Amino acid sequence: MPLDQRGDSAHSNDMTGQQDDFSHLDRAGRAMASIARNPRVTVNVVVGACILLAWLSLAAMAIRSAEGRIAGVSTPGDTILRNLPRLPLPDFLERFFALCLSPVPLDASLGLQVGALVFMWFLMAIATMLPSAAPMIRTYCEIADTARIKGEPVVHPLVLVAGYLSVWLAASVMFAALTLAAHAFSASGEMLDPVVGAAGALALLVAGLYQFSGLKEACLKKCKNPFSILFANWSARPASIFRLGVMQGLWCLGCCWALMLVMFAVGVMNVFWMALIGLFTLIEKQTASRVPTRLAGAILLVWAAALLVVSL
Repeated sequence: MPLDQRGDSAHSNDMTGQQDDFSHLDRAGRAMASIARNPRVTVNVVVGACILLAWLSLAAMAIRSAEGRIAGVSTPGDTILRNLPRLPLPDFLERFFALCLSPVPLDASLGLQVGALVFMWFLMAIATMLPSAAPMIRTYCEIADTARIKGEPVVHPLVLVAGYLSVWLAASVMFAALTLAAHAFSASGEMLDPVVGAAGALALLVAGLYQFSGLKEACLKKCKNPFSILFANWSARPASIFRLGVMQGLWCLGCCWALMLVMFAVGVMNVFWMALIGLFTLIEKQTASRVPTRLAGAILLVWAAALLVVSL
């Protein structure tokens, strides 16, 4: 499809404003028509709501985890979390938290616990990785604006987001399996506590070394420049845009999967480290320099060595 390589949003608004007249509708109708005309509003609201709900759910789970953790194995931030007000939660959330935090399957239902762990990791991916996908989503919307000006059919941006998140959902299955495996090395016997000794050092070592790898650099370069991929693979077919989202999700997974291993060393429900990883990922994808990536790798390697020495 012949498209100009410009995403002029202001021009798009002018053009659509000339073509569509919603003055005959009431206020609610005009608002709904405006949202339907401009899918960027919808995707921003939906993505923002997903990120907010993910963080709220994880914070509530972290408070429950801190309350149930014994003092000798407290992780950074537990004191703050324990002093936060305990808000009443719906029964299904309490059940979900219990499935994730229990050291043994509840009611002998291992399948339910695995499902809960997968969903927990998926929430972590939404909270930490989806914000860093904002440039990709914005770029798609800009190209879509150009296509809309030309009268071309455009697939809703949420289809692209769905493809992106499907990759992290698949990765969440892997991380859930690692959580169950790491549980065998947990000092306290709690499901989401930090793994100890060699296991924690190994997680940090892998994460640190990966920061210097060529694959990391290649994936990061794709994440930093989504325009060329989105423009070259533009399509008006939903299935193709979903696959395009999967492609972008794979680049993001290839860039960030090792950083998620850090959570095993600090405690899977450590919201402070979640926020730090999410912030670092956002900075890393927005910065042209490789200094943040290499600096993080060096810190992780030193940390891994120190943990290994202490545990021997």
